[in-house]
Amino acid sequence: MTAPTKPPHTGPVDSTDLIDSADSADSADSADSADSADLVDSAGHADPAGLAAAAAAPSLVAGAAPRAAGESVPAGAGSPLHAPVIDWFDEHARDLPWRRPEAGAWGVMVSEFMLQQTPVSRVLPVYEQWLARWPRPADLAAEPPGEAVRAWGRLGYPRRALRLHGAAAAITERHGGDVPSEHAALLALPGIGEYTAAAVASFAYGRRHAVLDTNVRRVFARAVTGVQYPPNATTAAERRLARELLPDDEPTAARWAAASMELGALVCTAKNESCHRCPIAARCAWRLAGKPAHDGPPRRGQTYAGTDRQVRGRLLAVLREAHGPVPQAALDRVWHEPVQRARALDGLVADGLVEPLAGGRYRLPLS
Repeated sequence: MTAPTKPPHTGPVDSTDLIDSADSADSADSADSADSADLVDSAGHADPAGLAAAAAAPSLVAGAAPRAAGESVPAGAGSPLHAPVIDWFDEHARDLPWRRPEAGAWGVMVSEFMLQQTPVSRVLPVYEQWLARWPRPADLAAEPPGEAVRAWGRLGYPRRALRLHGAAAAITERHGGDVPSEHAALLALPGIGEYTAAAVASFAYGRRHAVLDTNVRRVFARAVTGVQYPPNATTAAERRLARELLPDDEPTAARWAAASMELGALVCTAKNESCHRCPIAARCAWRLAGKPAHDGPPRRGQTYAGTDRQVRGRLLAVLREAHGPVPQAALDRVWHEPVQRARALDGLVADGLVEPLAGGRYRLPLS
């Protein structure tokens, strides 16, 4: 497998930040049940393998009417966007470890799990430590799942660690320890959903798939549909639009997937967008319409202080730092409200993140 190759470039990291948490709902990589990458700018996904920029294409007609929701894009309508966005990516893409040749498909997969709902700045140190300890899926599969939870540290949404461990075990058992390249085989792995399967196939193997995270959705909403923000949840119309905009040939399609995602992460951001730096500003339907304000449902925010997520995070922190079973009394000290504390602990047990033992002791899972 030829891993991503491109000139080094160190750009700004995503400033979005999440607090340490163990989410009771854990929609992260429910990316795999609900495309959780849609909730936070994960920004900074891998660069597809060995791909060249697309050839120059004619411009879209300036001032064209925004596309109505559900309206099909004419054949070839995406082509004027491809070359400027890909050329911009070639010049401005960040130099990230999962985009380097040595990362391989496993490095791409690990990064995709970690980047869901978590900014690049927090992922980088954990990613490096993870790959140093478990350079192949079989290395992770050989360890208890609790070690994956421990190494996940303060990334939050720790069920992603269990899912990544389960995927590593399946890759070892079914595929001889090599991350599969086919979308269907990736989708069949535990903990892998449509987004992650498409991202790994595209970014690690240069396959042609629509990779639709929150950054890409925002770029398409503004540039094509003419609205400030996409819907709160990914719609069938958005998926159809993403497929219609996908270049026909595999190498350009994979490059486009990475480039459009990076554009949303660095330029077409949720707040304070930098239209003066955008390679398709002259073609952007939202900008040409005068940047109309969002008139849909309120944008979702994430609360943390005082929630069960905060309690779960504190309980897991005690268990991660312990070298053996932890008594109930040690867990009781991390949160003053007993009913909420008990509910959070029960949730961790139900989620498989904590294993209860006799005598009121607890530990990270061994199986």
